[in-house]
Parts: sequence; C-alpha cells; structure tokens
Amino acid sequence: MSEAAGPSQKSLIDRWSSVSLARRIAIAATIWGVLVLIGGAVALSAVYRAQTLALVEQDLQETLITLSRELIREDSILPDGRVTDTERTYFPSDARFQTQYSGQYWAVVAISPDQTMVGDFRSKSLWDEDVPVTPDLISRAVTAPGVTQYGNYDGPADQRSRVAVLAIVIENRPTPLILVAAADRTPNDVAATRFRNLLLGTMIALFGGVFAAMLLGIRYSLDPLVRLQADVARVREGETQKLDGDYPAEVRPLTEELNKLIEHNREVVERARTHVGNLAHALKTPLAVLKNEASGQSQLDNVVRRQADAMQTNVEHYLKRARMAARAETIGARTDVRPVIDGLARLLNRLFDARGIEVTVEGAASAVFRGEQQDFEEMAGNLMENACKWAASEVRVRISDQAQGLVVTVEDDGAGLTEAERQAALKRGVRLDETTPGTGLGLSIVKELAELHKGELQLGVAELGGLSATLRFPRP
Repeated sequence: MSEAAGPSQKSLIDRWSSVSLARRIAIAATIWGVLVLIGGAVALSAVYRAQTLALVEQDLQETLITLSRELIREDSILPDGRVTDTERTYFPSDARFQTQYSGQYWAVVAISPDQTMVGDFRSKSLWDEDVPVTPDLISRAVTAPGVTQYGNYDGPADQRSRVAVLAIVIENRPTPLILVAAADRTPNDVAATRFRNLLLGTMIALFGGVFAAMLLGIRYSLDPLVRLQADVARVREGETQKLDGDYPAEVRPLTEELNKLIEHNREVVERARTHVGNLAHALKTPLAVLKNEASGQSQLDNVVRRQADAMQTNVEHYLKRARMAARAETIGARTDVRPVIDGLARLLNRLFDARGIEVTVEGAASAVFRGEQQDFEEMAGNLMENACKWAASEVRVRISDQAQGLVVTVEDDGAGLTEAERQAALKRGVRLDETTPGTGLGLSIVKELAELHKGELQLGVAELGGLSATLRFPRP
C-alpha cells in the first residue's frame, strides 16, 4: 500500500514545490482565514444564542418565584395540603398571561404518586392547550425539589417554547406541587439567526479587505525579487556588469553572492583564454621544429611534413573552438550588430570593388548579439566574404531583431548551391570548388560558433537567385 501511495505523494510534493512564493502565502492565508472566519462566526453566534437563552431562563425563573411567593402569601394552601383557586388575582398579572397564545405561560400542576398530572391552574394565555411540560421534566423536578429544571417543548400553537419547572414540597401533601413557566423562544432564535448572518457577512467583508491588503503586501514584499530577476537578466544580456541596486537586507546577501558568482565566471573564462593561448604557443615550436627537420625530399620527410601540417591545422581548429567556447560562456557579453555589419560591408566593398561587387545592409539599427564582438565578426565576416566570392554583382545583408530573437541573413546573386551541396558545405573541410582559395573550414566554423551561442546556421535559396545564409539566435 505504501509503495502505491509513494508516487502520488511525490507528485503532490513536486507540484507544491513548483508553486510560487506569493501563491503559497495566499493559499496558507486563505485556509487560515476561512478557518478563523467559520470558527469565529460559529463561536460568537453560539455565545449570542446562549446569552439570549439565559435572559429567557432568567425571566422564567422570576415567574416561578412570583408563583411560589404568591401561593404562600395568599393562603391558597389549605391545612390538609390542598390548593384552592377561589382567588387567582395573585398570580402574575402581566398582560401577556391574559392573552391567548401570547407566548408567555404559567401553570400550577398537581401530580399523583406515579408523577401523572391530575389537575392544574393555568394562565389564560395557555387556554385549553396541554400544560407545556414533559414527563421527563416532571421527574427531574420531583427528584430535586426547589431546583429549577429547564427544557424545550413544542407548543402551544406549535411554538418552540423554553420551559422552566420547579417542584415545591407542601406540608400534609403526599406529592410535590409542580410550578411551570414557559415562553416562546422563536423571537430569540430569530434574533440569534439574524445576528449570525450579520456577523458572517461582516466577517466575510472584513476577510475580503484583509485578503486584498495581504495580496498587496505580498506583491510589495516580493517586489525586490522581481527587480532582482530583471537586474540578473540585464547582467546576462550585457547591459550591466554586476548587480547594483538598493535591495532589502534579506535580499542583499543573495545579490552579493550572485556578484561573486559573476566575477568568478569571468575569472574562469579569462583563465581558460590564457591556458588556450599558452597551449597554442607551446605547440607552435615543436611543430615548426618537425617541419624544419623534414625539409628533405625523402618519403619520410614528405610524410612528416604532411602529418605536421595536419596536426597544425587540427590544433588551430580546436584551439580556436576552445577560445570560442570560452567566450560563448561569458556572462554579460553584448555586441551591437549594425556597427559590426556596416564596418565589414565597407571593408568588403573596397576589397571587391575591382569586380564590381556591392554590399548593402538593411534592417534594425538597434539589434544586439548576446556574445562577444570577436565571435560575431567572425561569423558575419565569413558569410559576407563567402557571398562576395561567389556573387555576380550584389550582396545583401538583412538584420532583423524579432521577438523570437536575432536573425542575420546574407544573400548573393551568384549561381547558388543545390540541396545536396548546401548540406555538404556545412561539413568541416569540404570545398565545393578547389579552384577558389580556402580551407573549407569557413562555413563549418560559423556553424559551430553559432551553436555555441545557442543559435543555428541555415542555407537556402536567396531572393537574388544565389545562396542565402541565415544566422538565427534565440532570445535569452
């Protein structure tokens, strides 16, 4: 059973762990508020109902005291213990006792030894209804003479009544005399219900106000974290070098640690660059020595020279890739695209002026590349130079800074490439035309460098008729 419940519990914990801080606080406050609201309303309503019932019982107790006092004072009890009703003016004179079914009643009840009612005096308000007393109340009163017993009774006229019963012992009388006072408790119940509804409405309104204030408080309290998120994004995008801001004392240690992490990242990248440079210098000398020693024309010399050249090519490629990877991991690097493209276009227009090649640039002037300028220059320069080599007369560069990210497209009006040739051109060391100077590494380096920056290089057919090379970099 525990194994079956395990994954479900884990899933619930995982879902709760992903809930935002603001939502956690709101949920907890809502649960606690509802409990307090319901508990408070029930408790206060019960206290009010009990208080109103106590007032009714106090009034009934006073009626019983008046009945017992008047019975003795008017000498209504004969020496043999019998009670006479020849004069009834001494009984409570409240007008409600004179009005039929008014809601206020009294009765003096005689009982037999088996506690059965055998006769009574009653108020006019009770009229011909049964005396509002149950056998249980009579039994409790007889068991404890002189102590008032309380209970409920439905009637007369279907009124929900509160009944007070008192047993008094009369000399020379074999059974106690039962005094009964009753009052309709419906008005008290209605008042208690009205109070409960009013209380509940007030507490709901109060809780709504407190909850709204709490939400505003949560938003205000978590605002520094929102600002911190925006500041971290600005650092990552290269707009600032570190987190600078007036943060609360609880958030300040986090910002300090983040600044240390950013600085540590820069130091790691710088050390990586240094190590890559040192390795490049360390390998150049041995390779140069090997090539110099193999200056003869023997088969061994030729093999050594070819292998040394291959080693040098591979070393330069992977060292270059290592430097690119180190730069790509730098936090906060930022390059304005348009100045770099414009500079490359001016240079290429001069270089290829003799062939009549014109390089034009169009698009967003505010576009930004999230990386170092050297990397972007290498990618854009390779693509633009390659386009100039194969163009008939025109090379067009379009820059688009879209919501999805940065897009740079380089097109030419040359012969273009087939689908198979476009796929082969992206492979390292592949040259489609051996008559054109080059190593066949240009497009593959651009592709690798774009992927290091979470981007991609796509080749297609240009609107000008030649090759279209598109760099896409998603928004961070």
